[in-house]
Amino acid sequence: MSSVVTINTNPYEGQKPGTSGLRKKVKVFVQVNYTENFVQSILDANKDSINGSTLVVGGDGRYLVKEVVDKIIKIAAGNGVGKLIVGQNGILSTPAVSHIIRKFKTLGGIVLTASHNPGGIDNDFGIKFNCSNGGPAPDQTTNEIYKLSTTIKQYKIVPDIQCNIDKIGLQKFKVEDREFIVEIVDSVKDYVDYMKEIFDFPKIKALLQGSERRKAFNVLIDAMNGVTGPYVKRIFIDELGATGNNVRRIVPLEDFGGAHPDPNLTYAADLVNAVKGGDYDFGAAFDGDGDRNMIIGRDAFFVTPSDSLAVLANNLHHIPYFQKTGVKGFARSMPTAAAVDRVAAATGKEFFQVPTGWKYFGNLMDAGRLSLCGEESFGTGSDHVREKDGLWAALAWLSVLAATGLSVEEILTKHWQQFGRNYFTRYDYEECPSDPCNEMMQELEKKMTAPGFVGSRYSANGKEYKVSVADNFSYMDPVDQSVAMMQGLRIVFEDGSRIVMRLSGTGSSGATVRLYIDSYEASDVLGSAQEKLAPLISVALQISDLQKYTGRDKPTVIT
Repeated sequence: MSSVVTINTNPYEGQKPGTSGLRKKVKVFVQVNYTENFVQSILDANKDSINGSTLVVGGDGRYLVKEVVDKIIKIAAGNGVGKLIVGQNGILSTPAVSHIIRKFKTLGGIVLTASHNPGGIDNDFGIKFNCSNGGPAPDQTTNEIYKLSTTIKQYKIVPDIQCNIDKIGLQKFKVEDREFIVEIVDSVKDYVDYMKEIFDFPKIKALLQGSERRKAFNVLIDAMNGVTGPYVKRIFIDELGATGNNVRRIVPLEDFGGAHPDPNLTYAADLVNAVKGGDYDFGAAFDGDGDRNMIIGRDAFFVTPSDSLAVLANNLHHIPYFQKTGVKGFARSMPTAAAVDRVAAATGKEFFQVPTGWKYFGNLMDAGRLSLCGEESFGTGSDHVREKDGLWAALAWLSVLAATGLSVEEILTKHWQQFGRNYFTRYDYEECPSDPCNEMMQELEKKMTAPGFVGSRYSANGKEYKVSVADNFSYMDPVDQSVAMMQGLRIVFEDGSRIVMRLSGTGSSGATVRLYIDSYEASDVLGSAQEKLAPLISVALQISDLQKYTGRDKPTVIT
């Protein structure tokens, strides 16, 4: 029998979760009691229902995951948790955690990930809490966790529990007068079984294998040495009959092989070059924890996340899951280009524009008002879980390709000809000094709210723009009427073009400035995105004085 030990501790400053949990450098998390404090604060925020509860625990395989899983097991045992469901070796993708929470109706889950941020001893780690609906904790819960972290005086732990997380099966422990169970589960099985319910795997397999009338559709799937590697192997090789030549970087590594596990044109350049230089019809990459995706076609034809969302919205009827459930509403984050808005209008579906952060989609899904949603930051998902889901997005695209018989580029061209095209780009300025960036945002908001700004004109490259709306975006949840204020500075011009600027909450140090440019063309849909966006980018830099405040003459990443 094991005993609960109470350890005295002191609070750390700055344990405030961002849009997707607490993210810091590894060296921060390994400070004495730092991780223990935050885990205890998560459990204390759920103190009314923690006794005898079941929680899911898993992470993206990055450096420190196994050690923190061990701490969570010991602290959960000390706080009266009845059972933990833990992915083998601590591995569970973020969408898999969401699915397991929902499938087994648990109190929630603790996800160990810094998502698309680099891993390894000198890089990032993260912890976030997902609620019983499977989605990221809402602001009310994260605010409570943070409040508790500022006053914490002790945590409870059972230090002598030794749990082997490498071996699948039940492990039972006697903690004082109660039983504590840890179930180590196959990290992949529940999720893959669910994907086989959602999609027509035989139809996708036939696409990949080809037939007498149609050559095999050649894919290249890149897990970027993140958590999706085992899922990619199980789905594409074991289930869909692909070969080792169709997958790459499928072994999860603690430092992601030294790569930055963010599926965009900059950090997934290896995939882009491989597809461009090879006989591939389709490419997909996923981030560290498996919730983000990038889709490209033959010759590395790039599909922006905004266009990907719109194309899927217009083709959900090809997916068995939606044939059963019906298609409800569509939603996007505010900075995401407005392409899906036009599909919603054309199909008569309810449409929502929400702040950045997947948690804002959850209420709409739980209320039965939302089927498909996405963010321009390479996140796409549906109401099958309450997280964005990279593998789901790739399988959704393959379902559409199998049903239409078109190529990726043909699908996009046809879509633009029907709906028009939102030319879109995002400039990221990463790890900038925080104080000047905060000052920049304050000064820009002052400029935007000054008399005469609405109605003012700006010009660049021979094109003129007239301001019609300027605000700091706010959102009232139509389900619970909660309000999120100051979600990003937004300048809308009379022709529908937009400039959006915000500071990201997903970095681990400094400030990340994100500048979004969205320009709509009804008929000129096959132009160069770079040329079409150049005038508005110039105007954005002019209005914001971004280069002066950041000290950067170019962004870290362009997507």
